[in-house]
Amino acid sequence: MKRRLPFQVKLFLSLVFFSCLLLALLGAILFHFIDRQLHHDLGQRARVQASEIALMPGLADKVAARDITGIARLIQPLRAESDASYIVIGDTREQHLYHSESPERLNLPMIGGDNAEVLKGKTIISVRKGGIGVSLRSKAPIFNAQHQVIGIVSVGYLTSYIANINARILWQAGLYGIGLLLLLFIFSWLFTRNLKKQMFRLEPKDIAQLVLQQKALLEAMYEGIFAVNAEKQLILINRAAREMLDIRQSEKELIGKPLDEVLQTSPGFFSQRYASISSGSHDQIAVLNHREVIVNRVAIEVEPNVESGWVYSFRDKNDINTLSSQLSQIKRYADNLRIMRHEQLNWTATLVGLLQMKHYDEAIRYIQAQSDGAQKVLDFVSARFTSPALCGLLLGKYVSAREKGVELLFDPACQLTHIPLTLNETELMSVIGNLLDNAVDATLKAPVPAAVELYISDRNQELLIEVADRGCGVDDAMKPHIFQQGFSSKPDTGNEITGSEHGIGLFLVAGYIDKAGGNIEITDNAPQGTIFTVFIPFKPSVRQG
Repeated sequence: MKRRLPFQVKLFLSLVFFSCLLLALLGAILFHFIDRQLHHDLGQRARVQASEIALMPGLADKVAARDITGIARLIQPLRAESDASYIVIGDTREQHLYHSESPERLNLPMIGGDNAEVLKGKTIISVRKGGIGVSLRSKAPIFNAQHQVIGIVSVGYLTSYIANINARILWQAGLYGIGLLLLLFIFSWLFTRNLKKQMFRLEPKDIAQLVLQQKALLEAMYEGIFAVNAEKQLILINRAAREMLDIRQSEKELIGKPLDEVLQTSPGFFSQRYASISSGSHDQIAVLNHREVIVNRVAIEVEPNVESGWVYSFRDKNDINTLSSQLSQIKRYADNLRIMRHEQLNWTATLVGLLQMKHYDEAIRYIQAQSDGAQKVLDFVSARFTSPALCGLLLGKYVSAREKGVELLFDPACQLTHIPLTLNETELMSVIGNLLDNAVDATLKAPVPAAVELYISDRNQELLIEVADRGCGVDDAMKPHIFQQGFSSKPDTGNEITGSEHGIGLFLVAGYIDKAGGNIEITDNAPQGTIFTVFIPFKPSVRQG
């Protein structure tokens, strides 16, 4: 008889093999990302160096005069400080005027065939084979006083140089990988030995006989679950179901009771609307113990097409509402971007038309008129807020409010350089975005829409956000309930499954602020309107925004 390996040994070998395979895969992925990031970083570094060299005072004159000696004296100090593999200066005929590594190539043609775009005034990044080998390089045009291209600056890193950097990183990662592999060997052995002990030294085939009766239940373990037999008696209920339905008894006390003694169900819960022997039912709305839930129902079939019981899994309908509302917020952000794109397309089309008709003076005046206000807002937001995502949100809200006829004013004292550790960037954007949306909606309801004012500050060891509008205001009777889930003064546009898309924004805001250890205040504005003020304290350490 062929001897079989014990389960513990087979599991240990499987874990070791999988760990080795996983480490090898992770190593390959890590190397790929490191190499790609290194190429990107070095390409950008070469681009910056090439652009800065092209703008050096005096370089354009020396290139125009083909002063090879003067160019060398000007560039050589930079070459000593640069980590690039080479620096090359060429003219519009693509001939070398300076080569940091091969002076003998002076007046010889530049190799690579990627100068066409540069001679058109563009800065490029490419990987080409040059006079000293294949390199990652960036080329920038040199302009004269009349803004004409008179030369080329090329800064590059040899691929052999990049390979050496990758090799050093890979070697260091390999040492850590070996150490981690040894730890995985030890962990795998201890884990399999402990697992075997927890299994009472049983083999899997023995355990399979014990869990066969629970197979249908395990398919829906992550939600509230209960099961009934053909007589509608409760045969199983998990902890999540008891907590969600506020049932105080333990599972042992509930097993065997009729379901109608344990749960208050909606009329027709066992009717054909909720059941089909062939396929069961999914995503049906029901009321269990006065709570609206989404129910799935799966039949337990010991024999084909013979109903011997049912397994129910359910989740709170409010969870679906929350997800739907978050998706609605994302849709609003996308709409803001579409508004900005639409405005820019109209602006560009008008400008193209003026240029094609050669009305250059009108085009300049149109550019100045259109970009003056937007540029001021862009410059202000970029200077006062270090988070690119937040800048994008504020610009989108500014354009969206302007499209609706509402002006969004930023307080001149705004400043945000870092955010609390207890609040991530996505949550911060949700807080500000929801408050601005509510302020704009309230302003639109006013007889004469006024501006919405925004103040954000990270001074005084706390994050302060203030949004003020002069809209319709909030009644004193509504203020204690305005942050409750589902509370909204807007019309209900929801459906049966997802519910209303309103009444969730301020609820999410209050939840994020409470999680961050802050608080939110609502006060009346003068002469009318509402002011929302958020205070979130900073912890001893902060994360850069």
